[in-house]
Amino acid sequence: MRLTTKGRFAVTAMIDVAMHDKGGPVTLAKISERQRISLSYLEQLFGKLRRHGLVESLRGPGGGYHLARKADCVSVADIIVAVDEPIDATQCGGRENCHDDRRCMTHDLWAGLNNHMLAYLQGVTLSHLVRAQEPSTVAVLVDQRLARNGSPADELRLPATA
Repeated sequence: MRLTTKGRFAVTAMIDVAMHDKGGPVTLAKISERQRISLSYLEQLFGKLRRHGLVESLRGPGGGYHLARKADCVSVADIIVAVDEPIDATQCGGRENCHDDRRCMTHDLWAGLNNHMLAYLQGVTLSHLVRAQEPSTVAVLVDQRLARNGSPADELRLPATA
């Protein structure tokens, strides 16, 4: 399977909606600005996402898009399939006519890979991806040697890593 920009942009845009829709509907203009994805391309993608029941739209002032289901009920596979991305590593699209209208010798290998990819993408939800965007907590280290010697313990704060 080769994931095209259509699938990548759809997943990215859906993460953006999931991260920002608590403040109300998210406009495609804001997604376009934040993610640097063409507004006209987002319009095409969101038409497909809406038809597949992944987002709902609100018209008028204050309108935009919000998730149609909870983020933990939307998988990456749902998003990719909604925008017409095949999750298929076979050359024949599963029709078994890869080699002169016959099944090729590696058909089962690629079909098995399809099953693993689909299972993985079904297991990753929008809520997983949103949590991955949250900044990690910063650990505070205390020098215990100073505390044992009767001196105040010094804290060493480490900068958060991206």
